[in-house]
Amino acid sequence: QVQLVESGGGLVQPGGSLRLSCAASGSIFSINVMGWYRQAPGKQRELVAVISYGGNTNYADAVKGRFTISRDNAKNTVYLQMNSLKPEDTAVYYCNLKMPAYDYWGQGTQVTVSS
Repeated sequence: QVQLVESGGGLVQPGGSLRLSCAASGSIFSINVMGWYRQAPGKQRELVAVISYGGNTNYADAVKGRFTISRDNAKNTVYLQMNSLKPEDTAVYYCNLKMPAYDYWGQGTQVTVSS
């Protein structure tokens, strides 16, 4: 069994920054992709950014140039540095870990961008 524990959400003013962290524990294969998704009220969950074990990344167009995803494989931890935050970034952010035949989700952390 794998557990994902997220931290780092909160309330921030427009233009501010936040850093999310997600630590994975349990039986984790080295072939995996970790990432962040978000879900705003009344909307479907959407991809924010993902990163492979080897460091290849993919970002949603809405966050390119503002968000940076990174990971520490020794700690099984993925990070999301969010800069220049906008009110439309407000959502619950979910950590995700994909391995062959497995798909795990964190409990979610709220990010609110408001003045």
